[in-house]
Order: sequence, then C-alpha cells, then structure tokens
Amino acid sequence: MNQTPTFHVPLFGDKSITHRAFIFAALAKGESVIRNVGGGADLASTRGALRALGVSIERLDSFSWSVRGVGGVQGFQEPVEALDCGNSGTTIRLLAGLLSGCSFPVTLSGDLSLCRRPMSRLERALSPLGRGLETDQGGAPIIVGGERSSALTHQDQELIIIDTLAASAQLKSAALLAGLSDPRPIVVRESRLSRDHSERMLSALWG
Repeated sequence: MNQTPTFHVPLFGDKSITHRAFIFAALAKGESVIRNVGGGADLASTRGALRALGVSIERLDSFSWSVRGVGGVQGFQEPVEALDCGNSGTTIRLLAGLLSGCSFPVTLSGDLSLCRRPMSRLERALSPLGRGLETDQGGAPIIVGGERSSALTHQDQELIIIDTLAASAQLKSAALLAGLSDPRPIVVRESRLSRDHSERMLSALWG
C-alpha cells in the first residue's frame, strides 16, 4: 500500500507585520526576540538599515532574530552612508517617517526600481509636522532629518492633523512613526481605511 508523503512546511509571519516588528523592537529598550520570520530581500533591507543606525540584530536560528533596541528615535546613530532599502517600499517609507525626527540628516536609497517610485505622497504626509523631505526629482534617494526637522523645536500643544489622502498602510505608518519624535498631539486621518499592520503589531506587544 502506497502512502502519501507528508511535508511539514513552516508558515511564516506576515511580511508587512514583520517589518514593523523589527522597527518597533529597534525603538524599544533592551532585547526583543522575533520568531517565525521568513526570508526575503525586503526584510533583509530593513534589518540592514537598522543595523546601519546602530541597532544590534543577530540571528538566533533559521527563523528567529534577536534585536537590541536603542530606546527611542534619538538613540539611533548617524549612518556613515545612505541606507540601502533595496526594492522595499515598506522599508524606505516607514524609515523615512521614523527618521524624519532625527537631529542628523539621513539619506535613504535603493535599487533602480525603488528610486523610480514617487515619494510625493510621503512628502505631503510629513509636511504638517514641519518635516522636510528632499528627493531626487520626486523619487529616491531621499533625505530626511537634521535641519529639515523643525518640529523638534516646537513646544506648543497645538493639534496636528495629518491627512494621508490615500488608503495606504505605508503612509499611515510613516506618519505615526514620525509622530513619535513630536511633542504635540497628532491625529492621522485616512480618506479610506488602509490595512492595519501597525495596529496589529502594537496590539500584540501591549495586548
């Protein structure tokens, strides 16, 4: 009697949520362990960019990673060269929002395909915070942080409203991450609901 072979295939975590897991772990204090991580160049781009910012990230086994966070946006180290985001739109947009609040300038770039993608919507999402975004003819390489981050000097408590003008989880997450380094209350509004990767990630951390 012939038996059907049994294959055990691991089901990895959602890639979009895993990007955010690495980013939030980098912002935390102390060590975080992220399990069930799949492969792929996009996640490697996020890990590489975070390492260039001074975050310690080590592989524990085939599917697990240890991340030692820097304790907030101002804990990042100034990178010596442009952050290579590869072909990952999630990496460049989320990190651009996060790093727009750094006291030093940061350049983010990627491969030819990524550099052709427009960054105008990201620029509009950051502008209510007083964050500038320099682009190369509307695309990457882009420069954030440093003197482009005028919101760092604001001490008032006026409410800031950010309209993403698109149902984009990347834009929403970029705006939320940018708000971490702004002392003012911030509301992020969407014309249509986008996917809730960051919300799910934060619920898992504090649920």
